[in-house]
Amino acid sequence: MPSPTRTRCFEVIKSIYVSTYDIDFAGHVSNIAYLRWMEDMRLMVFDENFPLQGFMDQGLLPVLARTSIDYRKAIRLFDKPTGHMWIEEIKAASVIFRGEVVVDDTVTTVSTHTGVFIGATTLKPVRVPKEIMDKFKSLTT
Repeated sequence: MPSPTRTRCFEVIKSIYVSTYDIDFAGHVSNIAYLRWMEDMRLMVFDENFPLQGFMDQGLLPVLARTSIDYRKAIRLFDKPTGHMWIEEIKAASVIFRGEVVVDDTVTTVSTHTGVFIGATTLKPVRVPKEIMDKFKSLTT
């Protein structure tokens, strides 16, 4: 069962299909597949709440600065995982995403991703866009 936390702002939920190419030589899902699943869900958060095209048109590029994944229980072929991703925290220049993968009501994987926006011309971090900050504050205050 997904772990309870404070408000899961902008949460997305995704049914995940485990493909044969996701499986490594030990018979469980490869680490790279988890990264791909988490990135897909992080982009879903943007697609559903803050379409990236508008930010990119303004010269703001989203990039990952840090990713951390805790593998609690192996996922295998024929398992039916469900992924969850939400924004847990926003700082002046970063967005902290939290993710989980659940199989049969058991949290198998927990992830944290720190995203930043960089200026397209400077390639240096900039403040989190006001639109994101305002929507997040409206849900957490």
